[in-house]
Amino acid sequence: MADELQQALMATLRQRQIEGGGFRSQTSTGYRSDATAWAILACRAAGLQSRDLDPARARLAADQQADGRVSVTPQHPEAFWPTFLAVLAWHQAPDFHGAESRAVQFLLNTTGVHFPNYPGSPLGHNTAIKGWPWIADTHSWVYPTSMAVMALRVTGHGDHERVQEAKRLLLDRQLPGGGWNFGNTTVFGQQLSPAADYTGVALSALAGEVPRGEISASLVYLQTRAAQVRTPLTLGWSLLGLGAWRERPPEAPQWLSECWQRQERYGTYNTEDVSLMLLALTSPPGILSLFGQKAA
Repeated sequence: MADELQQALMATLRQRQIEGGGFRSQTSTGYRSDATAWAILACRAAGLQSRDLDPARARLAADQQADGRVSVTPQHPEAFWPTFLAVLAWHQAPDFHGAESRAVQFLLNTTGVHFPNYPGSPLGHNTAIKGWPWIADTHSWVYPTSMAVMALRVTGHGDHERVQEAKRLLLDRQLPGGGWNFGNTTVFGQQLSPAADYTGVALSALAGEVPRGEISASLVYLQTRAAQVRTPLTLGWSLLGLGAWRERPPEAPQWLSECWQRQERYGTYNTEDVSLMLLALTSPPGILSLFGQKAA
């Protein structure tokens, strides 16, 4: 089952390849930087040789701007969140060390918009702790902050003050009952609900960095939720997050196969979805295991 699914996922990614380097988000669409970075990571996890991925890495490097960022499109430089992915896609590929270093420096120099909580604020989280946003001049949220933490950890910046503060942000945004959502805990005194995909990415970023007791409620939440979901983004991140803490369910390949079959209901999955499924299938200890980091 797992071998057949891996072959199907890889075949889909090959169909998204663009001649000369890069990947499409869908078979009928054009090149995208985020799709390219995700596909590089997934193909690497599936065992594709680094030299075979270098054309895609080079296409990604061609998108990099002078300050180190990689944006979704050249027309929207403020949407720089693919930079986190690009760092991971370039890491340990010697020809792209310069591009990786420039992107890392951009991340270290960049933060979201932050401000002290004012009396009577409707927001329950600490708005002053710095992390990373999706888009320039906006507040920091869980997903981009988690991705930035992973990118900086694998490049040797895990002890940097920005990463240490970002970990405090993630713990501050953890819901009292366990789990994370996009980044709010309570609004006007009402606790918001967790989401499995955000919980998975946050647990991936924090694996091995905080005591298990500080995230144990989130593991319990995700173990329950992962058994219920069959959509690629949510299931993929759920399995990666659990795997990073050595809690990957043995049913994972079966669940991923069921998820793949549901394209008949949901339509063709995009490249990020396919890549996440392939990563979840081939990287049981989590996404950081691609770079030699052990599960927590």
